[in-house]
Parts: sequence; structure tokens; C-alpha cells
Amino acid sequence: MGLFPQSFIDDLRLQANILTVVQEYVPLKRAGTSYKGNCPFHNEKTPSFVVHPDKGFFHCFGCGVGGDVFKFLELHEKIGFQDAVRMLAQKVGLAIPESEATSDDSRRDTALRESLLKIHEIAAAYFREQLEAPVGGRARTQLAERGLTPQTIEQLGLGFAPSAREGLKARLVKQGFNQGLLLQSGLIVQRENGEVVDRFRNRLMVPICRDSGSVIAFGGRQMDPDQGGPKYLNSPETPIYSKSRTLYGLHLTKPLIRKMGFAVLVEGYFDFAQVFQSQAAAAVASCGTALTPQQAQLLHRFTSKVVLSFDPDAAGLGAAVRSCEMLVAEGFTVNVVVLDKGDDPDTFIRKRGADQYRARLRNSRPYLEYLLDQAAEGVDFSNDDSRRELLVKMLTVAARIPDAAARDQFADRLAHKARITEDVVRAEIRKAAVNRKTALTARELPASGQLKHAEKALIWGLIHNTGEAREALGELDEADLEGLAGRQILEMAQSLHDEPADLLPSTLLQRLSTVNAQLVTSIAATATSPAPPAACTRALKRLRWERERAAIQREIDRLQELGATQHGIEIDNLWQRKKDLLHRIEQLT
Repeated sequence: MGLFPQSFIDDLRLQANILTVVQEYVPLKRAGTSYKGNCPFHNEKTPSFVVHPDKGFFHCFGCGVGGDVFKFLELHEKIGFQDAVRMLAQKVGLAIPESEATSDDSRRDTALRESLLKIHEIAAAYFREQLEAPVGGRARTQLAERGLTPQTIEQLGLGFAPSAREGLKARLVKQGFNQGLLLQSGLIVQRENGEVVDRFRNRLMVPICRDSGSVIAFGGRQMDPDQGGPKYLNSPETPIYSKSRTLYGLHLTKPLIRKMGFAVLVEGYFDFAQVFQSQAAAAVASCGTALTPQQAQLLHRFTSKVVLSFDPDAAGLGAAVRSCEMLVAEGFTVNVVVLDKGDDPDTFIRKRGADQYRARLRNSRPYLEYLLDQAAEGVDFSNDDSRRELLVKMLTVAARIPDAAARDQFADRLAHKARITEDVVRAEIRKAAVNRKTALTARELPASGQLKHAEKALIWGLIHNTGEAREALGELDEADLEGLAGRQILEMAQSLHDEPADLLPSTLLQRLSTVNAQLVTSIAATATSPAPPAACTRALKRLRWERERAAIQREIDRLQELGATQHGIEIDNLWQRKKDLLHRIEQLT
């Protein structure tokens, strides 16, 4: 049976949220940054099964089973890897390739994606060029009126699509791209009369990037209200772009999101631009639509806290409610900031400044409290039917809260608001929050071998301190890894040197054998680092040189037994090598 393209598996792994998947089978409770519950692979009364959503793996301290989201489905559903990929794709809503790729199919798929990325790279340069040209004068004026600086315009890659019908088309054809490929890119469209023209004309152009920074699509804003077409025109879905799986601006703000511990979710490109320029917060944009589960799962790789900052009009609040409910269901802590009537983040910051916006963010309200107050507005609490209607209305929201403790807290607030006994409300919410449970099965873990302390610490670092650990691992060569129980793990990690740091832990777990993946998760599941990565490298280097020194000493002893006079030159050379090794070892201490 053919394999799926690696690009598809990488996309799927990026979109998948292991916490969401596991919670379909196992009730979990938050325990710090991880989640804990009874293991589904052996019978136990005390929970020892732990899921680490930020690192994308699970591990059971009881039976030793562990791995990534693919491995969980393989073990729980008793299926192979390919079937686990299919099942996970269906769960997260990622379209399965029509034909499971042979090597030729995979190469064609990769070539198509690379061509489309190159086309978008050229298009982005073309639009920037047009913005700087005389034809882009009005566009530059509009951007200046929005308060955007040249630096921000450059950072966001903003551009201008002139009114010329075939300006971009001519540039791309000149670069050697055929018409069929250009139509696939979505940047060129074919009209009913057969004419092939640029999709974007007379529009401010906003490049849309994947979180790695590659341009994959564009949004174009009207220059004139009466020019026809929608106010915002976006690229269509293509092999490299899926709107429901893309967050605008994430490639620019993900380091700050991790540093600050939360993300501000805004609606549009220019809301994002103003928050980004003012450095008021780390933002991403949903581009005017309610957030999708796939976008939430992508964001969950960087934070579990979100502040929604949408327009205070009916449409904006409606989008906020839909996004909040979905984020709560995905395990996020969610707050809501409502700006003054008529203001969005763009206009608010331009009028009042970044400090005032930060103050609003600090005073943002927990979503569940905000929602409860909104729902309770106008309710006659002296009327039993009205209070019951409020309870029924809130049950749907409460049932989607994945954490049982959080559900109980919400139940208590709802009981207080609706003047209903807490026990009654909790019981009703628990009925609504039905957890799917499956029969427990025992599974034995094969012996994993004995690892040195430095090996364990370096493996721990690869999951929790990836950048520093990978740099340290790069200092080790093949000879340093000889004879180590964790050699296969460390060599696999070395082979993934081009993998983005945030994806390396999940990629490593996927590529390892079941035994080695479970060994990694058992090490990574410990709370603290056994040792700094650099110290591990020094320890493993010392271990190698100690082995070589001992081997040299054994050879010296052998030659001396045969006759020191006869083998004097060889012994002298060996003594010099031993001396050099001792000097290296001393330098490491």
C-alpha cells in the first residue's frame, strides 16, 4: 500500500491537537501544563497517564506506553500508521489526498507546492514594487492615513495591485510559468469569455503567510468604494493555502506569543497591523470570520490563553461568541475585550494609543463570565421558567468545557446567577458533558535498555528545550554516540537538523520505533531537566575519550607483555595518544 506524501503528514501533524484527540477517549484533568487521567492501555485506579499538549506527546508512568498523536490512535484503535493518519485527518478536517502517493506522486506533489510558493514569492515582490512605483501613490497615501510607518509596511510586505489587467500575469509568464499553473495559483482567473486576467486589480495587497513565513495567498482591499467586487478579495483555496487552517500574522508574532503567554485575536488585516506596529500585544487575525477548530489547534502550539478583541457591533460580537465557544472547547483560557462603540483595534489604537489598548486588555473579562452576564441580561429571575431557560441555554456552552474542574466552577457561577442549587446545576452539566469511554486493555512495553544520565538529559532537552539541546547535539559526532543505548534516538534527532524547532519533538516521536518513542516519552514526562544540554555533550565526549583511553591502555599493556623493547615505537605512539586524550578530558572539567 502506498504511503502518504510526507508534506501531507507534516501538515496533519501541525494541525492536530493531541489533547483534543485523547480527550475523545480518556477523561483528563489539568495538572500544571499537562493533563492527567487513567491510562486506557492498562487497568489502574490512580491516574498515571499524562498528556503534554504543548509538546505533542503522551506517556503512562504505569505501563510505560507513550508516543505522539499518531501512536495513540494506533494503540487505542489497534490500527497501523496509515490508518491512524486517515483517522486523524478526518478528525481535524484535513482533506486526504485522492490517491495515496507513490514516490512519483510524492515528487509531483512536492514540485507543485514548490512552484506555487515560488509564484507567490514573485507576486509578493511584484506588488511591493508597484506600491513603490508612481502608480502606487494613492495606495501609499491610504496606508499613511492609516498611520502605518514605512517599517511596518515593509515588515508586513504590503503592496499594490495596479489596474492593469495582465500586469502580474505578464511578469509570471516572463519567469517561465505556464498558464495552467498560474490558474492553479489563484492569482490569475479565466473569465467566461476565455480571457485570462489578474485576479487582483486596483487593490491594496496583503500577503498571507504560513507560520514558517512563506507567502501562500493574498488579501486585496478596494482602493475605491465604487470600484466593484467585495471590499476584501481573498485568494481561493489552493494546494498550499487553506483559509480555515491559516492565522494571519502568526509568522511574525509567534515568538512574542510564547514569551507573553497569550495571544490577542483580532478580525482583520489592519487591526493586526495596528496592534503589531504599536507593540501593544502579540496578535493574530482570523480575517473577519469566526475561528475554526483547525486554526485553534494551530494556535494551541504556541499558547493556551487567548484574548478576543473584536468589533463591538452585532456582527463582531457574534463572531466573538462563536470563536469563544470553540476556543473553550479546545481547552483555551479565553478573555474578551469589548471596545467602545464604533471602534475596532485599528481605530482605537490610532485615536487613543497603545497604552490605552493595553489597559483594556488588562481589564478584559473571562469569556464565561462575560457570556453568562450577556445571557442573563433581561432575564426575570423571579420567574422559574425564565431561570430554567437560562440554565438550558448555558448547558450547551458548559458541556463543551473540556476540563471537569472548570465545568464545576462555571456551574457554581451559573447557579449563583440563576438562583438554582449548585448540586442541581452541576448534575445537569455533567449529564450534558458526556465523556466517551472505552474498555481498558493491557499492553507490555519491551525492555528499553540502560541509558547514561547524560543521554537521558539530552533527550529530555530535545523535547522541552529544543533549540539549546539541538545545538548541543550538533557538537557530537558519530564516534561520540558509539555504544550508547540511546544512539538511535540521538542519531535520528541529528538527522532532523533542518526541522523547525517547534516541530522537532513531534517529528522525532513519529520517526522513531515504538520502543524508542516510548523511551523518549518516559524521559520527557519527568518534570525537570536532569542536566543542561551543554553539560550532557561534555559528559558524552568525556565518556567517549575515557573509552578510547582505556582501549589504548589495554593495547599498551598487551604490547608490553609481548616485549617493550620490540614494540617500543608503537608503545610511545600510544602513550602520546593517551596523553592527548587525558589533556582533552582535563579541559572538559
